[in-house]
Amino acid sequence: MPMSAPEKTDHTMSHLLNKVPEVTIWFWVIKILCTTVGETAADYLNETLHFGLTGTTLVTSVALIGALIWQFKSIKYVPGVYWLTVVLISVVGTLVTDNLTDRFNVSLVLTTSIFAVVLIAVFITWQASEHTLSIHSIRTAKREGFYWLAILFTFALGTAAGDLIAEKVNIGYWKSALLFAGLIAAVTVLHLVFKVNAIATFWAGYILTRPLGASIGDYMSQAKTDGGLGIGTTGTSVVFLSVIALVVLYLSRREKEVPAQ
Repeated sequence: MPMSAPEKTDHTMSHLLNKVPEVTIWFWVIKILCTTVGETAADYLNETLHFGLTGTTLVTSVALIGALIWQFKSIKYVPGVYWLTVVLISVVGTLVTDNLTDRFNVSLVLTTSIFAVVLIAVFITWQASEHTLSIHSIRTAKREGFYWLAILFTFALGTAAGDLIAEKVNIGYWKSALLFAGLIAAVTVLHLVFKVNAIATFWAGYILTRPLGASIGDYMSQAKTDGGLGIGTTGTSVVFLSVIALVVLYLSRREKEVPAQ
């Protein structure tokens, strides 16, 4: 997926080093893996470990708050801390939608619409305050706050939209995965071929990777009678978490080998 040109780093005391990674192929690989884990881990805690929806929400929300504090205290991008936060915010974003639909019987059409409006409001407020939505300028606590708020609602929106298409429209999990993969490819073409704005296409791609990862996770974990492969939430979560850990370890070592600019 595209990315905008990096801005020069401001080393003054009022600014931090950029707190998010470069948008490379590794970024998108881990992002999709994280979204898959967000779907399967929430189901694992809720159903397999019998935490229940409320217990799962409380446990993962506390863990997310701890990860965010760690992330905000970091003075630069740290792969392990950053991607741990993304995994947890993926789980919590999934649970926001699950709580509304399962506990309060809010329709997926309505939740999708609500989260779309809220996300647009976050972007408008962010743009009005900081005059940029570029992730290559996340160097202040305020911008980082807007960034993580936007990330949370991209996951909530992606969950609602993905569930709406996969379940309510009833096209199935693997067909949903192909659909969202095709939409991501279309967004990439819009940027690379037709030169559509990099920031706009980045956020469009970020939103679309959520239902893509969720569809992959559901397809792998759900029973064969429900249109899945029957691997289960435990096996699927372990596989994807292991791959995430290996890739993050690789990126952490590579980060240490790159001299500071």
